[in-house]
Amino acid sequence: MLDFFTIFSKGGLVLWCFQGVRGPAATAPVNALIRSVLLQERGGNNSFTHEALTLKYKLDNQFELVFVVGFQKILTLTYVDKLIDDVHKEFRDKYRNEFQQKGALGLLNGTFDFKDDFMRLLRDAEESSKVRAPTVMKTFEQSLKSQKTVKCMIETRGEKPKEKVKNKKNKGSKKDGTEAVAAPSKASAGDKQLSAAGDKEELTKDEILQKNREEFFRRHMKAGEKSRSPKPDAQKEKGKKPRVWDLGNSNAKVLDYSNSATNGSAEACPVEEFDPDMALGDKNREPGRLYDLEYESDDEAEEEKVAQNPSKPSVKKGGLGGMFGMLKGLVGSKSLTREDMDPVLEKMKDHLIAKNVAAEIAVQLCESVAKKLEGKVMGTFTTVTSTVKQALQEALVQILQPQRRVDVLRDVMDAQRHRRPYVVTFCGVNGVGKSTNLAKISFWLIENGFSVLIAACDTFRAGAVEQLRTHTRRLNALHPPESHGGRTMVQLYEKGYGKDAAGIAMEAISYARNQGFDVVLVDTAGRMQDNAPLMTALAKLIAVNAPDLVLFVGEALVGNEAVDQLVKFNKALADHSMAQTPRLIDGIVLTKFDTIDDKVGAAISMTYITSKPIVFVGTGQTYCDLRSLNAKAVVAALMKA
Repeated sequence: MLDFFTIFSKGGLVLWCFQGVRGPAATAPVNALIRSVLLQERGGNNSFTHEALTLKYKLDNQFELVFVVGFQKILTLTYVDKLIDDVHKEFRDKYRNEFQQKGALGLLNGTFDFKDDFMRLLRDAEESSKVRAPTVMKTFEQSLKSQKTVKCMIETRGEKPKEKVKNKKNKGSKKDGTEAVAAPSKASAGDKQLSAAGDKEELTKDEILQKNREEFFRRHMKAGEKSRSPKPDAQKEKGKKPRVWDLGNSNAKVLDYSNSATNGSAEACPVEEFDPDMALGDKNREPGRLYDLEYESDDEAEEEKVAQNPSKPSVKKGGLGGMFGMLKGLVGSKSLTREDMDPVLEKMKDHLIAKNVAAEIAVQLCESVAKKLEGKVMGTFTTVTSTVKQALQEALVQILQPQRRVDVLRDVMDAQRHRRPYVVTFCGVNGVGKSTNLAKISFWLIENGFSVLIAACDTFRAGAVEQLRTHTRRLNALHPPESHGGRTMVQLYEKGYGKDAAGIAMEAISYARNQGFDVVLVDTAGRMQDNAPLMTALAKLIAVNAPDLVLFVGEALVGNEAVDQLVKFNKALADHSMAQTPRLIDGIVLTKFDTIDDKVGAAISMTYITSKPIVFVGTGQTYCDLRSLNAKAVVAALMKA
């Protein structure tokens, strides 16, 4: 039984609605469909689940209409797809003239009396699902078993199955013509084997076994003699010698940091003297500003070349041939069909996969674009390729622009007014750059005037605490307490290795509240998404400490793996959380963006699968190499040929 069926325009005007059951109106699920699917360009699948309802929808791009049906997701209604197609066709045909003549005014002033037609179509669809005849079992005569004879089922002991003999013959038939020279000798060997086989048939079973044993031992004795080789006279020295690097230090005492005074305490690290230009990179930057990603598209480069050389005339290729080439592929005032778009979409899909977009997401994106354009009337001088490319670009920009923008500085100031620290937790797989980008974000927060406490909750990886201690020393060297009125801007809170990460995070947050720190950045151990014990520990840390922001750190080098990581991290956080409404990932930090050139597909994959924004982008090795995502720049790089 249907809960509702509604028809509305893409402008949001409801034309007709059917309410099948008593209860709340269809407003909430339809609004959720519009927000999560239609506006986010996720129309690859025509089904959407909202709480206890399943919604199926169909787009009419010619008249800008949306048909939506809703029913309980526990029901299996086989006639829904047929019903929505029939209603779409009937409604279009009935009010086609009104839409074509009056346009938008026809939607505003028109009256759509469609109840009788809908009830007729609903009855027909329900009846068609009942009329289907039950599947009849095959008779014995129709089965393959009836075609086998009794003789072929009997197996004689000692005989080889016929299939294996056939396979050997097939393998022998695949040999190249170059081996034809050796054919006579092989034929003679085959004759010998046949004669040997004939002799075997005459021998008794015991004699055959004895003969096989002798052949087996003879074969293995020959193989053993071949494998033996004379031992070298001079034996190599056992053990390894330590390698001495040219720029290294052979004195082990210089490299011993085990007696550090800061290990296991929350005191400030000593100030380290080093070259600040090396850590900061760009000297002309504006302190505290988070710059956007920059990418120069091909069109901009062409415009710059033309601007630099205005006197140089543009060369036209081909004369009339160029004119005909321009007109080739134009579709004059016709509606697009799936057959028109399929070749272009196939090329677009391959292009997206080549740019590191996950294959599954590339298919869904192309499917969404096809549904958006199917039936749409094209202009006279418009090609299918340009139309599909433009629609895909708009879809990609829409995906990268999040529903909720994360403004960290605003949220930190809001936490300051409530006299509590703002807590950020970093999580992700091994080796993606969590600690390094945590240090970059610390530097950015310090330059905006906020004090930072780094909680070293990676108590598993060797060297994790020492890495954060080094970053803390360098950040204090760049921003000494003297420059901030005697206030230490960054401190490290650590309790060594092998401790409970959730407990250390809780102690760090309490310490930050007592000492007046503005932000707490919690570093966690890297873990694979399939490791259930470590994922349970991460879910416990997040559930116990309730951070303000949970950031997933992922590298831009991954392709299909990005989808698997994010889906399983979110699923693990939901499954292992003790709360009724589990806390999931809030945003993404995309690292190593400077290593991928224009293969920026990981950004699309991550935002598409989670609907969460990319908050920060790591682009280099210095503390200043932190950027905010520019959706248009990423799409320009993605669409570059």
